[in-house]
Amino acid sequence: MKIHKLFTVVPAALAMSLVLSDANLAQTPANIISANLRSDPVVFNGKSDAAVKSNCGNIPAKPSQVIQVPKSLPYLRVTVESKGQPTLLIDGPGGKFCVLADSSEGKAELAGYWQSGEYSFYVGDVSQRQVNYTLSISQQPEKK
Repeated sequence: MKIHKLFTVVPAALAMSLVLSDANLAQTPANIISANLRSDPVVFNGKSDAAVKSNCGNIPAKPSQVIQVPKSLPYLRVTVESKGQPTLLIDGPGGKFCVLADSSEGKAELAGYWQSGEYSFYVGDVSQRQVNYTLSISQQPEKK
């Protein structure tokens, strides 16, 4: 009788541990951004998600990208471009920042000092559409 219970409990526990480990693997891994970027800009492509209505437009429930800044950087520029009106919610060590698109260019941008820590980027759109976007991270000032 005791052996029967063991064979019932062990497979259930094993199945639960596999389910929980898969959930952890599905999280967005952090990309490291340091003082000397190998390529400048670092570019990520994706599709905006409009799962959650927020004060920062319609954004995804999970981060679109996660970056890790090991040491504070005196200047970093993050730009999101799309055919729509992109929004960018940045959740980092200094708080949450919402960047809305310039209505004429379809571009949302934030530049300045970045303290060390982990930053989660939520790329959305003012509308509820899903739109392809390009997220670029650069240490160079924007050329006018």
